[in-house]
Amino acid sequence: MKPSLLLLLLTIFISSCEKPNPEAQKENLSGYWEIKTVEMPSGTKKEFGINIIVDHIEMKGDSGTRTKVSPKFDGTYNTNSTVENFTLKIEDDSLRMYYKTPFDEWKETVIEAKEDVLTVINRDNKIYSYSKYENVPLTRKEDF
Repeated sequence: MKPSLLLLLLTIFISSCEKPNPEAQKENLSGYWEIKTVEMPSGTKKEFGINIIVDHIEMKGDSGTRTKVSPKFDGTYNTNSTVENFTLKIEDDSLRMYYKTPFDEWKETVIEAKEDVLTVINRDNKIYSYSKYENVPLTRKEDF
């Protein structure tokens, strides 16, 4: 094998093994997220099709809120009054979301946070995969 080809393959391999940058992940958390799959610790997966509830994450520095919202046909959202506050910490080269409510405390570890993909693992070792959600308002025929 030619040395240049070997060097190219080695470079590709090393770059594909890089760990995600937790600081960069913070930049991608804000937005509306639609759950796609939940992988159980046993390896079984539950797939979600159409969702009537999505998660809205809003960041301010190293803290944020997560609210369940329901998209409406006009492009707006209904929300319940439940807001989960969290703080972000980088531990062991991973981004952690620490939640605290009057009833419970827990953390989630961010596995992946890109512009259109969010994957977290919770304390029960369930892996939640989300995709970015866009609420596209439906228009009436007369609007055309």
